[in-house]
Amino acid sequence: LIQSRMDSTFAIKGKDFVLLAADASVAHSIISLKNTEDKIYELDKHVCMAAAGDAADRPRFCNYITRNIQLFKFRNGHSLPTETIANFTREQLAYAIRHGPYQVDVLLGGVDETGAHLYFMDYLGTMQEVEKAAHGYGGYFVTSVLDNYWSPDKTLEDAKFCMKKCINEIQTRFLINQSKFIIKCIDKDGVKIIDLNEQSRQAGLDD
Repeated sequence: LIQSRMDSTFAIKGKDFVLLAADASVAHSIISLKNTEDKIYELDKHVCMAAAGDAADRPRFCNYITRNIQLFKFRNGHSLPTETIANFTREQLAYAIRHGPYQVDVLLGGVDETGAHLYFMDYLGTMQEVEKAAHGYGGYFVTSVLDNYWSPDKTLEDAKFCMKKCINEIQTRFLINQSKFIIKCIDKDGVKIIDLNEQSRQAGLDD
C-alpha cells in the first residue's frame, strides 16, 4: 500500500472532456529508478485509466483490463460505453480481493454518446462516479485545489490551469520529488497528451 500512496494521480471532468494526470516516477525503496513511466493507460479510443500502485501490480492489472476491452471490441465489432468498462474494472478489483489482491487505485475517464464520465476506484473494489478526484499522498495537496477551481461550466483551458496549479502544489509541498507529470485529455476526438509547459511558453509569447 505504501507504493500505491507514493504515486500521484488526479483528474477533473468537464462538460465534454476529462483530464487525467499522473506522475511519471518509479521508485524502489529509497532509489528513484526513472521518471518516464506512463501510468495513464488507453483502454479504448475514448477511455483512459490512470493507475497508482505497486510497480508490478499496476502494469499487470492495467494491461489485463486493456486486453480484455480490446478483445471484446475485436469479437463484437463495437466499443463498450465508459460506464460498462468502469463496472468491469471494478468487478475485477473486487474479485481479486479474495484471489490475490491488486495493490492498484484507479481513476477511469471517458467520453461517449452520453457525455463525459469520471470514476474513482480503489484496490478494495469500491467505485463512485465523480467530478474530480485524486489518489496517493498527492491527493492531500490537490484535493483543495480541485475543489476551489472546479465548476460544471469550466472550459478545457480552465481545466488545464487547474491541473497546472495541482502539479505546482505537489512539487512545492510534497517531500518526494515528482519532477514530471503526464497529462492526457479525452474528448470526442479521442485521446491526446497535453503539454502544460508548451502552453506556458505560448502564453509567454502571446504576452
